[in-house]
Amino acid sequence: MSTEFDSAHRELLQNDAGALYQKIVLEGSISQDDERIVAGGPETDNFAFLLDLGLLALDPSTASYLPVDPAIVQSRVVAPMGQRAAELLAESTGWATTFADLGLAYRRTAPADVPIVELRGRPNINRFLTATVGDAQEELLTAQPDGARPQAVLEVAIERDRRALGRGVKMRTLYQHSARRSVATREYVEEVTQVGAEVRTLDEFFNKLIVVDRRLAVVPSAQDSEIAVVIHDANMVAYLVDIFERFWERARPYADRDVSTERGIAEDVHKMTVRMLVEGHSDHASAKRVGVSTRTYAGYVASLKAEYGVETRFQLGHAIGQQELRENAREGTPGSTTSTQE
Repeated sequence: MSTEFDSAHRELLQNDAGALYQKIVLEGSISQDDERIVAGGPETDNFAFLLDLGLLALDPSTASYLPVDPAIVQSRVVAPMGQRAAELLAESTGWATTFADLGLAYRRTAPADVPIVELRGRPNINRFLTATVGDAQEELLTAQPDGARPQAVLEVAIERDRRALGRGVKMRTLYQHSARRSVATREYVEEVTQVGAEVRTLDEFFNKLIVVDRRLAVVPSAQDSEIAVVIHDANMVAYLVDIFERFWERARPYADRDVSTERGIAEDVHKMTVRMLVEGHSDHASAKRVGVSTRTYAGYVASLKAEYGVETRFQLGHAIGQQELRENAREGTPGSTTSTQE
């Protein structure tokens, strides 16, 4: 009996060949010279398949074929498939383990001639981050600008980060102040801080950064958001860590909900908005640096217009500049401002 059966054979048994088998079961047997199964008969192929499968057995005494219990045939057909499946599973596991070992060696050892590597495409970047964070042994530093992160991204990150924290990895994450208004971000922070992570927020803009065990850093490409740059060079990684530490020292703990802290954060956002206006940045660029949507930033500007009692962006820039001049005069220090454009 052949043992190489596939889905096409199974479908045949479920349909035409199976129907013939059931007829033979009802009839009790089928004669060798039955017109249905002789050469050129309508059931010739189905009969040959049942015979090959072992569901029919010849009774020489009657020159007819008798149906065989499918339970007997099943083990002879299915068992080899199960064995092949087990072998394939073991082989695939072996390949996965081998690639994982090679990947670990690659990520832990910076190629002397390739201190910087580019990752192209969001799926490739996410796979690399998952594997790299999974390899972390001591510390993870992450800077996540642009305000609130999408809930789908946080759902992926929470599992990855919880596993790292469960291994004893120390994790510090930096957000902009605007992320405090996000429910999804708040839930994420509550979960990771319960298992040891530290999270702070900062008023000013910073670039995205991930540092793993101070041995490699991942930053976005300046040209394309779908490209990430992996840095292995020890000096460059140390430089990026120093930048992170400086931001971290100025940031406010996310868990600090004291009234004075909330007031201070509101003042930080207010000052950043004023600064963007005075420096003349576009609404899009300003919103990005504050960490909010363009619409939210426009709301901030509208509030400032009401606060200063003006109607246009030009008038607002002039009013802010005049106020700074008065404050500098009171403090006895010279100062100058650059008016924003309408």
